[in-house]
Amino acid sequence: MIQQWEFKETDIADLYEIQPFNAEDVRGCFTKDYSQEVFVGQGIEHNLAEVFYTTSRKGVIRALHFQREKQQPKLVRCIWGHVWDVVVDLRKDSPTFKQWLAFDLIGEKHNEILVPAGCAHGYLVLEDSIVSYKCAEKFYGEYDDGVLWNDSDIAVSWPLEKVGGIDKVILADKDKNLQSFAQFMDTYGGF
Repeated sequence: MIQQWEFKETDIADLYEIQPFNAEDVRGCFTKDYSQEVFVGQGIEHNLAEVFYTTSRKGVIRALHFQREKQQPKLVRCIWGHVWDVVVDLRKDSPTFKQWLAFDLIGEKHNEILVPAGCAHGYLVLEDSIVSYKCAEKFYGEYDDGVLWNDSDIAVSWPLEKVGGIDKVILADKDKNLQSFAQFMDTYGGF
């Protein structure tokens, strides 16, 4: 079975849900989740600067991250497992400013999202998972930042029941100590 490329625009400008090329046979599958030629053919410029992976246990929340400077557009795919992925538009001039969208990224589905610059990104791990990031800007630790995952102004409706409730959530100290959306606005006023 062969799945051809599909690009779906979302309600947030420049945020795409993508079904990459995937060919399956008796051996397993072959997946091509990025092709500069294919992306340019869709009118999308995403030139890779670096690629990295995270490995996370069920219940981990990695969120809601961005770079203050040299923002990082990223192509995100769960290559093994299942994550509930969230993107928040932080672009002050965007008609969808402060809105969020969520996507089920599932290793066996091979689906991915293209997160534009100016958006915060994070996810809840629903099964032990490996997530791939193909970034159009490199990571700069000195610009690494984010907004609290449970900020009431953004009000993401995390499906915590799928991991056994809030008591089962695993957060790094970094994510426990992020700023509120109000603090982000006071400091940066959006992107």
